[in-house]
Amino acid sequence: MITSLIYLVVYIIVLGLILWLLNYLIDVIPLPDPFNRVAKIALMVIGVLIVILLLLNFVGIMDSGPPRLGRP
Repeated sequence: MITSLIYLVVYIIVLGLILWLLNYLIDVIPLPDPFNRVAKIALMVIGVLIVILLLLNFVGIMDSGPPRLGRP
């Protein structure tokens, strides 16, 4: 349990660094305002979805695969 918690923390730190770097690159590249805002929103949505998947894997909901119908 403790090793999976350490892995989760490491994954979240690495994901945070990658998202920070991509956010910085979006700021540095001179994009017009609507494209800049859309790129930042898309980046944050993707980041939140990845964090949700990591947390679901941590609690064990996504480990068993899709639910089965009928007999196991």
